[in-house]
This record gives sequence, C-alpha cells and structure tokens, in this order.
Amino acid sequence: MKVAGPTAPTPQSARGPTRGAAGFSLPQAGSPGAAGAASASAPAAGLGDLSALMALQGVEDVTERRRRAVRRGFGLLDRLDDLKLAMLSGDAGEAALGRLSRSLSDDRPVDLQPGLAAVLDQIELRAAVELAKAEVRRTAT
Repeated sequence: MKVAGPTAPTPQSARGPTRGAAGFSLPQAGSPGAAGAASASAPAAGLGDLSALMALQGVEDVTERRRRAVRRGFGLLDRLDDLKLAMLSGDAGEAALGRLSRSLSDDRPVDLQPGLAAVLDQIELRAAVELAKAEVRRTAT
C-alpha cells in the first residue's frame, strides 16, 4: 500500500484488507468503519516525543556540571602533585608536565557557581604558571 499524503491512502487490491504479522488490518475505503478508524488513530506525535527525550538526555544539569568541575580541579591538583614529586626526586618531570598540559587543555565546564569557578580559576592559574616555569627552564638550557 502506498500513502501519497497524511490522509490519502491508495485504493485496496481486490483481495480485501491487508493483514500483517500482528493482526493489523486496514479497513476498506468504502466501508463505514474507515472514517472512524482514520479519525480514531493517534497523531504521529510519538516521534516528536522521542526527539524531545533525546534532547533532554543531551542536556547537562547543574549537578553534572559541578561534578565535572570538581573532578577537573582534583585532576589538576593530582597532576601538580605528580610534578612536585618528580622535581623533588631530581627528575625533570617531562612526563608529569605533559600530563599537566593535557589536563589543562581539557574542556572546562561552563556556567559554574561563582565560588567553584573562582577555585577552579586559581588551580588552573597555578598549573599554567608551572608550565610556564618549565618552558623558561627548558629554553634557558
């Protein structure tokens, strides 16, 4: 059966109503139940509901942004500790600097609470200072 538009089905074949595997049947075009069946069917709003649900799943809520920001801050602090331990052991800390640089270049959550954003700014500034100091040491030698 070919549908030309939202309410214009093509005429049925001479065999009668089409039956699917689940017992679905389409009424004949001239039968009295055809108009009632067409008006009783639900509109195709299910697809719109599905896209709205998918859009909601993609939206990040406030607690998830906060969780990501806290995770980022603790990760940067861990990388700074790794760098400190490497430098105290007499190592140049190139591997620790690389990990710190990669952690700093990760995307930062936006629209954070002002206090959390300020703390994250300070941690990121400290990491950037350590990377700059390492670059100065590298170019001086």
